[in-house]
Amino acid sequence: MVFASCKEMDGIGNTMQKKAAELERMAEVLVTGEQLRLRLHEGKVVKDRRHHLRTYPNCFVAKELIDWLLEHKEASDRDTAIKIMQKLLDQSIIHHVCDEHKEFKDMKLFYRFRKDDGTFPLDNEAKVFMRGQRIYEKLMMNTETSILATREEEGETFERTLVASELVDWLLAEGEMATREEAEHLGRRLLEHGIMQHVTNKHHFVDGGLLYQFRLNFRRRRRLMELLNERCRTIPESHDSPFCLRKQNPEGSNTSFLSVSPTKEIKMIVGIRRSSMSSSCGSSGYYSSSPTLSSSPPVLCNPKSVLKRQVSPEELQTPGGPYIKKTFTIVGDAVGWGFVVRGSKPCHIQAVDPSGPAAAAGMKVCNTQTLTHIPSHT
Repeated sequence: MVFASCKEMDGIGNTMQKKAAELERMAEVLVTGEQLRLRLHEGKVVKDRRHHLRTYPNCFVAKELIDWLLEHKEASDRDTAIKIMQKLLDQSIIHHVCDEHKEFKDMKLFYRFRKDDGTFPLDNEAKVFMRGQRIYEKLMMNTETSILATREEEGETFERTLVASELVDWLLAEGEMATREEAEHLGRRLLEHGIMQHVTNKHHFVDGGLLYQFRLNFRRRRRLMELLNERCRTIPESHDSPFCLRKQNPEGSNTSFLSVSPTKEIKMIVGIRRSSMSSSCGSSGYYSSSPTLSSSPPVLCNPKSVLKRQVSPEELQTPGGPYIKKTFTIVGDAVGWGFVVRGSKPCHIQAVDPSGPAAAAGMKVCNTQTLTHIPSHT
């Protein structure tokens, strides 16, 4: 009886690991597609285009994109480039602007990333994936207070590990979950979706002293050719090499993602998912936004200050000082105001849509560490 029970447990474990590998593969496709989207926005390949007196926002021309893939050595020939883009189309990463073509064709046809028109399908798997990505980025950015550390289990040393109970504590402190039971359930879902794993793959996620690691490195620079390789990647990944969308160095290579040290400035494109409007060609409900890494606004890091020196909140409020208080009048458009407010006493602007009404009125994001103590109603 004991032997049968053990075999049954092994079978369940193998089934779960197989499912996790499938979901990890899906996550890799999403990350690869998102990295390509950011690069194409940076290279101005994605832009508003006109055809027959109609403007199609945030789209690219299939034929031009294939030229771009060949130029940047992301594909060896045009047929391979078509297969790569067809993979993204099959996974609902991109689509024809009028949904008239289910195949990616090497022609002067307009295609668009679904995240650029709000039609990306947010199923349960995608929501868990984006939740895991947000948690990963928050843990990686807060290096001074990070719960990631090198630890030992069963006499073996593992890098960048998480103690399950400490992760649960962190999720509660960050407001990610309300109870320990919910936090433990989230940990189990992250493990089942191939985002996290027990260091020796012997245990499911349990609120206790066991060690876990992120199985998926969201920051690794993916090659598009990986989309055609159905087998999961086995090459060790370095979590110390985040990709950063930067302008290309004219003296450097053709890649637009650079590996940077955690101590150097890391910029992230900030934007807001303002709606989930239909992408039908007869709709005028498109919005033009900058690339984002997830459907929720990412944490802004290192905002560039216009001040030439550090200024205290008291100096900003001193009557007769060189600083002025400014009132914004924002006229909302069909999809909203174009900014996100967070916090209380005081509240602050967390993110601003660069193409929205708030940005047009002059609103900018504030670094939350230098907020004044004035309540929000003032």
